[in-house]
Amino acid sequence: MLKQRIITALVLAPAALGSVFYLPLSLFPFFAAAVTLLGAWEWGAFLPNKGQPQAKIYRVIFTISLSILMAAFLMLVPISHIWNAGQLHPIYHAALFIAAMWWTISMVLVFVYPKASNFWGNSEFYKGLFGQLTLIPFWIGLIALRSYGYQSDPMLGGVLIVSVFLIVWGADVGAYFVGRSIGKRKLMPNVSPGKTLEGMLGGLVSAMLAIFITKSYFYNIELLPLLVLVFITALVSAFGDLSESMLKRNSDIKDSGTILPGHGGILDRIDSLTAAIPVFALGYLFLVA
Repeated sequence: MLKQRIITALVLAPAALGSVFYLPLSLFPFFAAAVTLLGAWEWGAFLPNKGQPQAKIYRVIFTISLSILMAAFLMLVPISHIWNAGQLHPIYHAALFIAAMWWTISMVLVFVYPKASNFWGNSEFYKGLFGQLTLIPFWIGLIALRSYGYQSDPMLGGVLIVSVFLIVWGADVGAYFVGRSIGKRKLMPNVSPGKTLEGMLGGLVSAMLAIFITKSYFYNIELLPLLVLVFITALVSAFGDLSESMLKRNSDIKDSGTILPGHGGILDRIDSLTAAIPVFALGYLFLVA
């Protein structure tokens, strides 16, 4: 299993970084859409109620719905018009704001699980809505960050995306090692029994340390606001992971898929990023735009 995880990571990491930095800006939304739609296909497995067969029709309908929404965004606002004089287009800005509200609600749902699942746990509509609120802002956040400042510095947007990767990876690594070594207090036993409060705190600290690798690109942000942004992004990323765990537990699913050997599905790899990307993008805009 460990060998598979390492091989998969060694293949995926260069491909992801190469796409982030070197794909033409006009093609990047389609790369981001491909990743998002793979996640949508896996999310479709959450939609049937317990006891129902994992009907492909749920996956097909849900994936098509996201395809239509992303196509609508690009038709309304092409990527060349997302930014105007350093300001994000109001439609995209509103989507990021909605994402922030959704992740606030999602955190509450995780805290009270399984009590709150009484109204959404058997509803294809609510679980589908949760998926749209999770995946569409993730896609929007990716292209908003990648296209930021592109005319003056084509690499800046890529660095911003990689900064989010570092925050999430730093939080994951810190949580794993601190949790394994001194973790005692269960964080959310009803959602993810293996996670501890000590691990989460260790992850938040390591995430703030990880951002110093790319700190030179945040020349126009004071250190304290930057650390606050990183802290909030890392905290929300943890709940992105917990939110997917909540849905998998509700659907009696262990892994979201099997597309990545040793890692599970696409959602299992991007669950933290689906929360971190839009929240970081909104916070960054607030600080610099």
